[in-house]
Amino acid sequence: MSNSADSPEAGSGDSSGPGSGTAESDGSSSPATGDASARGGVRPVRVLTVGVFALAGLIFFASFDTAKGTNIRTDASLLKLSDLIQERSHKNGQLDESNGALRDDVEALAERDDGSTEAEDARLTALEKNAGTQRLKGQAITVTLNDAPPNATAKLPGYPEPQPDYLVIHQQDLQAVVNALWLGGAKGIKVMDQRLISTSAVRCVGNTLILQGRVYSPPYKIQAVGDPEKLQKALAESKAIQNYMVYVNVYGLGWKVTEDGPVTLPGYSGTVDLQYAKPVE
Repeated sequence: MSNSADSPEAGSGDSSGPGSGTAESDGSSSPATGDASARGGVRPVRVLTVGVFALAGLIFFASFDTAKGTNIRTDASLLKLSDLIQERSHKNGQLDESNGALRDDVEALAERDDGSTEAEDARLTALEKNAGTQRLKGQAITVTLNDAPPNATAKLPGYPEPQPDYLVIHQQDLQAVVNALWLGGAKGIKVMDQRLISTSAVRCVGNTLILQGRVYSPPYKIQAVGDPEKLQKALAESKAIQNYMVYVNVYGLGWKVTEDGPVTLPGYSGTVDLQYAKPVE
């Protein structure tokens, strides 16, 4: 919205007044003016011109020094940052796989002769299963969420045309699905290609998901092992998901639930050490 105010037009008034008219000359010049011309004094306009050129030169030099041979009008720096994020995400994925393989080797060596009893081994296996570090087999369902088309419009009467915020998946949408699946008795959950554990945090930055040091873009897939009927019932009863379904029906946000049959979820392969803040000494 723009506001306009009436303003008087320049030069519309009477220009009469002291100094506003044309000065009459009797053809004679003043002695002061004639003396200045004869001595070749520096006029103020020349000083101003030199100053402008000096300032322009300073600006050009500063621009050259900042650019250092590159085009500063492009988004190349942003593209490089995006590439760096993707590279680090891929690197973290490789490190997770390597860490998982090493952990399997360590556990295999420890099982040879660790001095523990069968009861202790059974208890340890149960703890590892609950912690999500071991593979999990069972019946599963998958929930897929996706952004709406960029040209989406309201499909039902009485709803406003969508804002950009209406057309993308938000962190609370992913969290609502994960929480509903846990409430429905899920024994294990995988988001994209990573197993969730008790310290996992589902976070979104912009329209991307950041999970355990790796970056993902929609569509987002969440797979849960458990009783498919109970899991789908928990999804249907979730108030947060009911609100999400309004946006699905009105603006076309993506929503799909499929039964996968028997699957095997991978074990969590990342670090299990808790990280916390420490005071600076």
